Amino acid sequence: MARKPKFNPTGRAAKLFAALLALCVWQLAAVLIGNRLLLVGPIQAAKRLLELLGEKTAWQALGFTFSRISLGFLLAFLTALVLAALSARFPLAETLLRPYILAIQTVPVASFIVIALLWLSSRRLSVFISFLMVLPVLYANALQGIRSADRQLLEMAKVFRVPPARQLRCIYFPALHPYLRSASHVALGLCWKAGVAAEVIGVTGRSVGGMLYDAKVYLEISDLFAWTALLVAVSLLFEKLFLKLLDTLLTLAVTKEG
Repeated sequence: MARKPKFNPTGRAAKLFAALLALCVWQLAAVLIGNRLLLVGPIQAAKRLLELLGEKTAWQALGFTFSRISLGFLLAFLTALVLAALSARFPLAETLLRPYILAIQTVPVASFIVIALLWLSSRRLSVFISFLMVLPVLYANALQGIRSADRQLLEMAKVFRVPPARQLRCIYFPALHPYLRSASHVALGLCWKAGVAAEVIGVTGRSVGGMLYDAKVYLEISDLFAWTALLVAVSLLFEKLFLKLLDTLLTLAVTKEG
């Protein structure tokens, strides 16, 4: 007698069921509350989302926010690599950087946004806040990745006088890869949250944060949910593309013949 396949609680079917269940709970909550000024259902939010996709201003706002938040993340990624390399090479550099990293980790993001508004225009605010909020995560993981490099391989490379560029490709890049991937996964979600929060507090016009602020002021709850869904979709897509690019670049660097 053929055995029935076991249910996989982490499989695709389970994830699809969980998503459908969440939508049903959302719709049920909207029906029970019965006030569209407080909560709209997924159907109303989806309709408004489709309307937004047909509006030129929506794409302009999304492009504005995407360009600034992605720029902030990329700047933080490169800066973290440089600072981690310096800290790994010079212990004094790590000691000098520690107070700043701890300050960024502990001070509320709202405080940084308010302070930054004194120095920067609202149009540049999301770049700075996205950069600042993800820098500690990327820096800590990059430093840990560098220090996880195989010491025996490094000693052998030193004995056989392997060029620094080849050591970087063949020893440090493979060690860094899982740490950078994990850090990017966390940092990408964080930078979108912080960047959009900066736009909302800074009331940045023609941005997703500005649109969310307007939706709150005018009680357009369907707009609020539609913009939120659009942000989630774009951030997830950007994360997948960036991680794929990171995997490809590191793989090419390691397999490249010297």
